[in-house]
Amino acid sequence: MYDIIIIGAGPAGLTAAIYAMRADKNILLLEKENFGGQITFSPKVENYPGFTSVSGSELAEQLLDQVMSYGAQIEMATATNVIDHGTHKTVVTDYGEFDAKTVIIATGSKHRHLGIDGELELIGNGISYCAVCDGAFYNGKAVAVIGGGNTALQEAVMLSEYCTSVTIIQNLSFMTGEGKLLKILEGKSNVKMVYDSVVTEFLANDTLYGVKVRNTKDGAISEITVDGVFVAIGQQPENEPFATLTALNDYGYIISDERCRTDTPGVFVAGDCRTKEVRQVTTATADGAVAALAACKFIDTL
Repeated sequence: MYDIIIIGAGPAGLTAAIYAMRADKNILLLEKENFGGQITFSPKVENYPGFTSVSGSELAEQLLDQVMSYGAQIEMATATNVIDHGTHKTVVTDYGEFDAKTVIIATGSKHRHLGIDGELELIGNGISYCAVCDGAFYNGKAVAVIGGGNTALQEAVMLSEYCTSVTIIQNLSFMTGEGKLLKILEGKSNVKMVYDSVVTEFLANDTLYGVKVRNTKDGAISEITVDGVFVAIGQQPENEPFATLTALNDYGYIISDERCRTDTPGVFVAGDCRTKEVRQVTTATADGAVAALAACKFIDTL
């Protein structure tokens, strides 16, 4: 019987492990894929306190080293279900079943991909999914933003402040984001909007230099020369195994309060998989600390 099982070893889960072990709790950390989560895809992180510049993989490695230095027990396994017994929880995985007094869900979310050939290989070499994270690398360059919702429009507003041109590529004949954001963009001379169009190909040698676009109405093919592409078609939380355990919102995120508590006693959530306004590596690590301390307090009152 563990005190805490932490599902997910991204920044939120790793931070939760650090705080839980420092509180002398017996923990199990489960990870299904790679330690560090989405941050490992960022070639440079320049907005994490204490580091002028660090690669996402290096940051994740240092977090993991810190967790390992405390003697954490780690299993590479995919959580497929969590059963609430009231007094304890059973985490069902493809490796086996594990029991704990509390569970912290820190499975994160993943950016939706376009599914175009070469997309994953060009991440960090012309393709990004976060203007806050990577936008500054395109200062004085031309970029494209793919998408038409609030996220895409917000990314475009930010990029328009330091990029020479921003081309928004939307598959519909209108933007689905807020009118206020659209009005701001329409007033900028360096922003162009391309409607009824989808990207069919990334043009690249070692790095990206443009995109091939198809008009969905007349089928016309065109090429747009850009130095970078920001894919902003939403995020997808990985919370399907927990849909019967605790409440999810309409977008699949786990509903929680500011203490990272869910509506199921003894179940906590941290990081990008929970309902929140800002999803950054700093807010993920903050959630990890909050969730771990809340779980420790819960255990101490049992």
